[in-house]
Amino acid sequence: MSANSRKILVTNALPYANGPIHIGHMLGYIQADIWVRFQKLRGHECHYVCADDAHGTPIMLKAQQLGIAPEQMIADMQQAHQADFADFQVAFDNYHSTHSDENRACAELIYKRLRSAGHIKTTTIEQLYDPERNMFLPDRFVKGDCPKCGATDQYGDNCDVCGATYSPIELNNPRSAVSGATPELRESEHYFFDLPAFEQMLKAWTRSGSLQDEMANKLNEWFEAGLQQWDISRDAPYFGFEIPDAPGKYFYVWLDAPIGYMGSFKNYCERTGAADFDSFWQPDSQAELYHFIGKDIIYFHSLFWPAMLNGANFRQPTNVWAHGFITVNGTKMSKSKGTFIMARTYLNHLDPDYLRYYFAAKLSSRIDDLDLNLTDFAQRVNADLVGKVVNIASRCASFISKKFDGKLAAELNDTSLLHEFQAAGDGITQAFEQREFGRAMRDIMALADKANAYIADKEPWQAIKDPARAAEVHEVCSIGINLFRILMVYLTPVVPQLSARVQEFLQDQFVWDSYKTLLRDHPVSPFKALLQRVEMTQVDAMIEDSKASTTASTDATAAALGSDNSELIADPISAEIVYDDFAKIDLRVVRIANAEHVEGAEKLLKLTLDLGGETRQVFAGIKSAYQPEQLIGQLTVMVANLAPRKMRFGVSEGMVLAAGPGGSELYILNPQDGAKPGMRVK
Repeated sequence: MSANSRKILVTNALPYANGPIHIGHMLGYIQADIWVRFQKLRGHECHYVCADDAHGTPIMLKAQQLGIAPEQMIADMQQAHQADFADFQVAFDNYHSTHSDENRACAELIYKRLRSAGHIKTTTIEQLYDPERNMFLPDRFVKGDCPKCGATDQYGDNCDVCGATYSPIELNNPRSAVSGATPELRESEHYFFDLPAFEQMLKAWTRSGSLQDEMANKLNEWFEAGLQQWDISRDAPYFGFEIPDAPGKYFYVWLDAPIGYMGSFKNYCERTGAADFDSFWQPDSQAELYHFIGKDIIYFHSLFWPAMLNGANFRQPTNVWAHGFITVNGTKMSKSKGTFIMARTYLNHLDPDYLRYYFAAKLSSRIDDLDLNLTDFAQRVNADLVGKVVNIASRCASFISKKFDGKLAAELNDTSLLHEFQAAGDGITQAFEQREFGRAMRDIMALADKANAYIADKEPWQAIKDPARAAEVHEVCSIGINLFRILMVYLTPVVPQLSARVQEFLQDQFVWDSYKTLLRDHPVSPFKALLQRVEMTQVDAMIEDSKASTTASTDATAAALGSDNSELIADPISAEIVYDDFAKIDLRVVRIANAEHVEGAEKLLKLTLDLGGETRQVFAGIKSAYQPEQLIGQLTVMVANLAPRKMRFGVSEGMVLAAGPGGSELYILNPQDGAKPGMRVK
C-alpha cells in the first residue's frame, strides 16, 4: 500500500428484506461497486459494506402471511439478495442485516447518547388503530377517500390522483389495509428526535460539498418550511428493536436502518480484523465515508442521519451520493410488458458485464434518471465491448500464437500510439474518481477506435504473407495486444468478469497503474473467445421470462387464498395485465380430499386437492376461517397452472381461490352444482 493510500468506507442503500432484487435496484449497487473496484485497484484501503434492511411493519405482516417467523423470512431473503449481488459481481466486503446484535448495540448507543444530550422528546399523539388486529396503523396501511378530490382507494399519506398530501385521520371512509376494519382514533405516547436543534449544523453541512448541488438545493425546501420533530418510535406489535427503558415501544425502521452501515462495518471489523471501527467513525476521523443511495431516500441520509451522528458524537459522511431511477424502453418498468426484470431473470439470460457496461456508459455524477433501452443496450454492448475492444485482441492474438510462439515482441519501436493511450490515463482516472463513468467510457471507446484504425492501417494479415515482414507483423500485433491491455485495465472496474478472462489470456495481473507499463517479450495464452455478442433472441427470451415469472410469482400463500393483507406486499409499481394474460390462468374445480393443520404456521392449512385423477398439495392461508374437518369433501376452485413454490413447510402446487374481508370472514369459492373435479372454470 502506497504512502498516499487513503482509508475509505463505502456503503450502499440497504435493500428491504421483503422482496427480491430487480434491475432498477442494481443501478446503485453497480455504480458503487465500480467506484470501489477502482479505488482498490489504485491500492487504497477501501472497505465496502451493506446489509438487508430487515425491520418494520410490512416485514412483520408478510411473515405472518407466510406462516413463518420474521427471522426465517429475512434470512431466506438475505440469502437470495447475496446470491444476486455476487452473480452481478457486486463485491461487498461484508453483507449483514439490520436485525443483528451489532446493529442493536449501535442503535441503543446512539439513542442513549441523544437522550443524555436532551435530543429525545416524548409527546402524546393520535393515531388510527385497527381494532381487529390490535395495532396502530402506519400511514400506508390506511386507505380511504381523498379529503381533497374524493378519489377512492387512496393511501393514508398522499393521493395518487390529485397529488395532495394529508394525515391519515383526514381520509374519508378510512379502512385498515391490514384487516379491512374501520380504524379508531387512539392516543399513544411517542418518542421524537429533536431535529430542529440541528438546523444550523445541517445548513452548513448540506452546503459543505458533501452533497450534489441538486440535492443541497432540494433540501432548502425543508429549511424554508421549518424542520420538525422526527417520530422515531412505533408501538407493539412491531418487528424491530425495543427502545431501551420503554416497554412496548420500538425504534422506527428508519432509525436503525442507516445505523445498519455501522452495524455491518462493526461485524466486519470484529470478524476479520481488517479495519478498526473507531478510526472510521470517531468525530476526528481522517477516513473517508461515502454513501451511495437512490434519490428517493435523500432526506433520511442528508438530514436525519447526519444530525443523529452529530448529536451522538460520531462523524458525518464525507459525501452522500444519490442516483436517479431507471426506466426501460422509455417508460416505467412494467410487469405486463416484461420490462419489470428481476436480477435473477436477467442473470438467467445475459452476462452481468453487459448491464454493468451499459449502466457505466450512461452514468454521471448527477442525479439523472437512466433509460435502459433494450435495443440500444444490445447494440452498444456489441459495438463497444465486442466490436471495438475485444476485436483488437482477436485481430492480433492468432498471429502471436501461430507465428511467434505465443510471445510478444521484445522491442516495441513505434510507441507513439501506446504513449497516447497511457497519457489518457490521467483523465480517465479523474473521471472514475468523480463518478463520471459515462465520460470515462466515451474516452476509452475513442481510444479503441484509434487502436482498430491502427491495425486496419498496418494490415498484418497482408504483411504476414511476406516472410521478410515477419518482424514488422510481430511488432504490430504486440502493439495491438498492448493497446488492448491498456483499455482493459481502464475497463476492469466496470467489467470484472471480462477482465479476469483477459488477465488469464495475457498471463498478467492488473492494478490501476498497470496502464503505465508495457508487455515486452511476454508470453500470452492461446486466444479464446472473450465475450459473446448480445443476441436480441436472448433479450426477447428475458422479456418473455419476466412476463411468465410475473404471473407465476404471485405468492401462492400470500396473495391468495383470500389473504386479508395481500395488498400490503404487492409491488408499488402497477401490475396491469391485458385480457390475453388473464386468459392464461387455468381455473379448475377440485375436491378437498384432505385438510390438516401445519405445525408452526399461524395462518396456513395443508390441503390435498383432487383434480380428477391427479392430486396436488397446496398451503392455504385460510386457517382463521376454517377448521380442517369443515373442508374435507368440499368442492372449490384452484389456479392449476401456477408454478410450484417451495416453502418452509413443503411445496405448494397451486392456489385455492378465496374472498372476503379477512379473519373469520374468508370464504373459499364453491363451484356450481354439477361441477366435477378437473372441470375447467370459464
